Amino acid sequence: MDISAFSDDSFDTKTWVNEILKSPEGQEKKEAFTMSLVMKLQLYVQQINAALEETSQEVFVSLPKIIRDTQNLQEEGKALQQKMGWEEGKALQQKMGWVKDQITDIEKDTGDSMKIIENLDYIKTKLELAKQGLHESDNWTVLVNELEEMFDSKNIESICAKLVSMQQSLKLLVNIHDYEDRKLQLEGLKNRLEAIVSPLIVQAFTTNNIEQSIFYAKIFGSIDRLPQLSKYYHKCQKDILVKKWRNQLEIEQDEAITQVIHNYFDVLLSNWHAQYIYTDAIASFDPSLAECIDAALKQQTDKLGYIHEVKNIIKQFSNNLLNTISSSTFGQFQKENYLPFLQIIYSPLVPYVSNYVVYEQVNLSQKLAHIKCVKEELSDTIQALGLTIPSVMDLAGEAKRRCEEITENCGYCGFLKALRTFLQNYADHYRVALRQIDRGRKHNEDWTTFQLCLCLLQNTGEVLINLQALEKDLTLTVLDFNKYGNSTDFKYLLLNAAERREYESLIKCVSEGTKLSLLDHGITEFNKLCVDIHNITYQVIFAPISTQLSIVASSKTWLQFAQLSIVASSKTWLQFADSSYMADLPDYSFSPQEYITQIGQYLMTLPQHLEPFLFRENPSLSCALKAVDSEYASAADVEGALADVFLNIVSRGTCQTYADQILSICELSAAASRQLAHDIGYLGNVLDDLGLTLTDTLKQLITLLKLPADQYQSQSGGCSARYVAAIRQMRNIQSSG
Repeated sequence: MDISAFSDDSFDTKTWVNEILKSPEGQEKKEAFTMSLVMKLQLYVQQINAALEETSQEVFVSLPKIIRDTQNLQEEGKALQQKMGWEEGKALQQKMGWVKDQITDIEKDTGDSMKIIENLDYIKTKLELAKQGLHESDNWTVLVNELEEMFDSKNIESICAKLVSMQQSLKLLVNIHDYEDRKLQLEGLKNRLEAIVSPLIVQAFTTNNIEQSIFYAKIFGSIDRLPQLSKYYHKCQKDILVKKWRNQLEIEQDEAITQVIHNYFDVLLSNWHAQYIYTDAIASFDPSLAECIDAALKQQTDKLGYIHEVKNIIKQFSNNLLNTISSSTFGQFQKENYLPFLQIIYSPLVPYVSNYVVYEQVNLSQKLAHIKCVKEELSDTIQALGLTIPSVMDLAGEAKRRCEEITENCGYCGFLKALRTFLQNYADHYRVALRQIDRGRKHNEDWTTFQLCLCLLQNTGEVLINLQALEKDLTLTVLDFNKYGNSTDFKYLLLNAAERREYESLIKCVSEGTKLSLLDHGITEFNKLCVDIHNITYQVIFAPISTQLSIVASSKTWLQFAQLSIVASSKTWLQFADSSYMADLPDYSFSPQEYITQIGQYLMTLPQHLEPFLFRENPSLSCALKAVDSEYASAADVEGALADVFLNIVSRGTCQTYADQILSICELSAAASRQLAHDIGYLGNVLDDLGLTLTDTLKQLITLLKLPADQYQSQSGGCSARYVAAIRQMRNIQSSG
């Protein structure tokens, strides 16, 4: 055999074996040829071993002597150098150089020997690998043949032992050309063994036979198939748990489904398995947990209460199981590793959290319907609305607590939507009362309706105060979500991806200080309600004034003054014949007409009717009025300030309507003009007594009405051109232009 190739640095065992086996002799008598090669290689290995031993012994014997001689020479050189002079020392140094050269030559000779030893060892290693490869190649065929006979006998231990030997053999044949084929052949044999033992494994796991389970664990471990054994265990345990669920449903079919779930979870806790088994088992329930819960929910009247009960059972089970696992000795416990399991456990609740807004809307609507707000009498309705405010706010607070208890606040967005609808429905009761006021209001003095309006406005303001406090509480709760979080992040258990984004967006907006009003729709609705009630209140107050002012534009009102002018110019009454008579009459000759005195008396009584509401501290009514108009909001924070604003609004309305009526008069005699100016002056006195003043429009009109006709053009400067033209036409004064 040519073994020169073994000394080559690029020698490859796989290539050499393949080339040898390709020879004609190797193809014809493969087994005999292989055995012959193994024997030859074994002989070469023995020869090289002998050569290595001999060379190593020679080196081993010679090295100590060389080392001792070198050490002696060094010591003698040092001693002689101390005794001799310079010349002798130099001669010694030359001698030492010669010795050094001799030692170098010895080292070179020895180095060649060491190199020879290394080469021999390298060749030996390659020979052993080649011999081992040929041996294992031959052994593989023998093992395969033996296994075929053992499979017939189904001797599991013997089959396993042969498979282990084949595994070891395959590790040494990793470089041969048909390695992958042999690997597939081995896997096929393992599959045959697994097919034989799989029924026995299922039986052992199902009956909890510990001894047999350990035996099969060793078998599968030895053939590198423990993952497959784990799958058998997983499936068996899952089937056991699913079967227990079906049995539980049959045995306790007369029990409430919540009790069945609670009892089943107790069974799971008594003998817990790896979380992935529970995950798979619970996901395989037939009927599923979700189907059972949904079927029972349809029979419930208090659906939120039932969902709360189910949620408590699920939460208690998951917490107890996690605590059991964390306190066990099965390694370090990481809660995040149990997220898939927790998601399966909580999955029946996900649809109900998604529809939480619907359930809460129905619940709140039913609760609101039980609160009787609308009565037969308007006054009773308004009083009832005031009494319902604490109950309504309590319902909102209960809804907030339910959201936390049922959804762990993950349903907060749905809760806010439900609360919006609830407040809208509650505001509708106020609008019913407002429509009753509007339909029943009169066109004359009606202080009873006015007081009812203020009472309704006060109730609305109280609702606003409570809503503002509730919104503050809701905002703080959202900030707590962001600040403290939750030991179990329920948003990953109870929300789908879209709902989780909405929930996180809400928290982000509030926590970053974005101007987001959580009760924006509810507060806006009651703000609008305040405006509408205030408008009706103003109309009730202004109705008698409007009725009296409506006669100002009528010609009948000024007819008597036109007749007086005719009488004054008659020849029958000479003392009145002078045309300057009417212009010369003093102001005290005129008395305010009845329409304006009625208005004056009405305005003077207004403060006493406002006193119970606005001339004393009334936070609810103050809140409502400040929501109506910026004029109320900017009023000084002193007692009676809001009443002054209300009186001022009524005063402006009176002046505006009076001015509009005056400008609608077609014709005025001189006497009528003086009388109208006197009427306006009377209103000015009344307003002055109330701490108010005439508008600039009425002040201009009274000036234009008093001007003598011959001085009208020259004295009307500074007044509005529109008013100057209107009064001139009304008084039939010819324009000088």
